[in-house]
Amino acid sequence: MTRLERNDRIIRLALLLVAFSAVSILIVITAFIFSEGTPIMFRHGPGRFLLGLDWYPSEKLFGLLPMIVGSFSVTAGALLVGVPTSLACAVVLTQFASKRTARVLKPVIELLAGIPSVVYGFIGIVVIVPFIRDNLGGPGLSVLAAAIVLGIMILPTVISISVDAFQALPPSYREGSIALGATVWQTVRMVLLPAARSGIVAAVILGMGRAIGETMAVIMIAGNAAAVPTSPLAPVRTLTSNIALEMGYASGEHREALFATGVILFVIIMILNTLANRASARRKV
Repeated sequence: MTRLERNDRIIRLALLLVAFSAVSILIVITAFIFSEGTPIMFRHGPGRFLLGLDWYPSEKLFGLLPMIVGSFSVTAGALLVGVPTSLACAVVLTQFASKRTARVLKPVIELLAGIPSVVYGFIGIVVIVPFIRDNLGGPGLSVLAAAIVLGIMILPTVISISVDAFQALPPSYREGSIALGATVWQTVRMVLLPAARSGIVAAVILGMGRAIGETMAVIMIAGNAAAVPTSPLAPVRTLTSNIALEMGYASGEHREALFATGVILFVIIMILNTLANRASARRKV
């Protein structure tokens, strides 16, 4: 074995070790969360734990349904706010804007991902919450306020992946449609959007995962009431907020219940990521 071959083998083994270390860390985290969180779920009953309406840890009541509904209601609102805006931006960047304009706008949009979530929450408290309270009613700290802020926060994720989906399409799709007499908008609506559907679906699913996993901004503007929201103007508590608010002082079964909340959140995120990966794989076929 020559020296170059030996060095190549050492480097290959080192990279393989690094890769396995990353996987092993994920396995350890997963095993820890499940070992801490699943016993209380089976002790109290998964149905009672997932479908219970009362969250009173001091009385051994650990109903997570209000937080599950709260997480999905806030996330659904964020998608209603963020997805149309994101798709519009992606279409403009790839089909209507000049290359120079797109080179400027795309990095600026991606910079939104680097803004700390606490800054989004602060803007929500100062601007969005008073506006909702003064014009729509309610306390202002609500599903609607959280949905608007999260809708803005998912923009970079959905726009970036949607732009990649449009750019991955063969140029012949657009050129052929234009050659047949279609306008640019007709080409986008009837040719490019259907062709990029799987990539757009992946972008939406990843944006949904980003929204459902957000913590700090939601704590600041959602109201954190452990009750099923009855309207968009009602306060709400999400799964992530529930963990962050109570983990600092929880002990015993209360602490186990918060780990069980993490298990549920972990499963939801894994399902969303799996769906996104399958959508992306379909796009590549």
